[in-house]
Amino acid sequence: MREIILKNDPELKDLLDELKNYCRKDDLIMARLVYDFADKAHEGQMRKSGVPYIKHCLATAYILAKMKIDIGIIIAALLHDVPEDTHVTLEEVEKNFGHDVASLVKGVTKLGKLKYRGVERYIENLRKMFVAMAEDIRVMIIKFADRINNLATLDALPPKKRHRIALESLEIYAPIANRLGMGEFKSLLEDLSFPHIYPKEYEKVFQVRQDYLAGQQAYLDRVMQIAREEMTAAGINWSDVHGREKTLYSLYKKILSKGWDNVDKVYDIVAIRIIVGDVGDCYAALGIIHKLWRPLKGRIKDYISQPKPNGYKSLHTTVFCAEGRIVEFQIRDAEMHGEAEHGIAAHWHYDEQGAKIPARDINWAVELASIQKNILEKISDLNELKVDFFRNRIFVFTPQGDVMDLPEDATPIDFAYNIHTDVGNHCNGAKVNDQMVSLDAPLKSGDVVEIIMDKNRKGPSPDWLKTVKTHSAKSRIKSNLKHSRSSLWLQMILPKPKKK
Repeated sequence: MREIILKNDPELKDLLDELKNYCRKDDLIMARLVYDFADKAHEGQMRKSGVPYIKHCLATAYILAKMKIDIGIIIAALLHDVPEDTHVTLEEVEKNFGHDVASLVKGVTKLGKLKYRGVERYIENLRKMFVAMAEDIRVMIIKFADRINNLATLDALPPKKRHRIALESLEIYAPIANRLGMGEFKSLLEDLSFPHIYPKEYEKVFQVRQDYLAGQQAYLDRVMQIAREEMTAAGINWSDVHGREKTLYSLYKKILSKGWDNVDKVYDIVAIRIIVGDVGDCYAALGIIHKLWRPLKGRIKDYISQPKPNGYKSLHTTVFCAEGRIVEFQIRDAEMHGEAEHGIAAHWHYDEQGAKIPARDINWAVELASIQKNILEKISDLNELKVDFFRNRIFVFTPQGDVMDLPEDATPIDFAYNIHTDVGNHCNGAKVNDQMVSLDAPLKSGDVVEIIMDKNRKGPSPDWLKTVKTHSAKSRIKSNLKHSRSSLWLQMILPKPKKK
């Protein structure tokens, strides 16, 4: 087996060094061959920043290699711009590197570049993204890494183009990464876009976080040490206890919801994250934390027994620590932590020994993409699109325990139509957590919703259109109202039957 002879390229060395952590030597040789192929194809091409184009391909692959992701995805990442930007064809890529790699490269190439050129074109591009997701989720994983490197080098572009790319990333890519459970990519996409969209707010939030950290670090170190000692004494199998700073864009959204005058009410600017051995250790660690410090009422969240719609699992609790300071803890096992960071990409993730880590079934993501692709074909309003797909999501339950994934602030009417059109049309009331509520009451994650139906009800009220949040509910209400008006008109113009 021949040795890998490195070209004098530090980014190539970084990539191969990262791959050595989990790949076989054959994989390293293949990665080097692919680099040579891509380097030759992009020869003479330069980025706007003045660096050779191949640097972007290496950076995209390196982002994925840091996740210890499958070598096939790394290879496709190195080649992802070859058919679009060079003389080399997709057929040549397939001939040299196989059908699977070529299929991934084709998927990324088909997506092209999203641009705001009118709502119709914009939604068509989004539909292509969901088609790509439904066909092969790996295409989106590569696209996220590609976009992250593009954002990191935005300063080389004109202001107008910087703003457009950052806005696309913030309003399209980051929410889709979130829906796929890819917390690390979501945070990177948001924080790299944030200063280009809201520069003044970015500086302000950055200073808020810096001021908080300056006064809290020594204190948090003491709290973490107490937690380590107490868990060890209790025989809990823990592997890591560390502080996690809230990302800047996430902090910005939290401050907006609280108000700038209530920054002191944001309790998770830094959270303490505890990684333990298994699910039993998660609950045991929670017990230790609550034994040490009193929890805040209503601030204990069990996302293990009730995962978020994107599969996120963890225990969250906020407690009064020493000196009366308020601290949030997040407790999870190693598998939960990997999935929280990498989401759907964890399906192609390798551990330190080079073994593939088992991840949850990816069918949910493919189904999600297919459903959204079909709904997108019926949406023509950009605001509806952003509500249905790009707002924060909540999960609510039927009395039987089935989970419904809805946009934030969805109403019982949205919930009813999400079950079935007939349930929505005959909805006459709703109970949330066994309490009667109005039909326009905003739902929250974890709510148990029971719809009260009236079979004699003739259909939805036109007023419902003012309060529902989902495109699905709106379209079904409009369809029913249109049908009802047509029926009434027919009754008016048709001759009455003669009495005998």
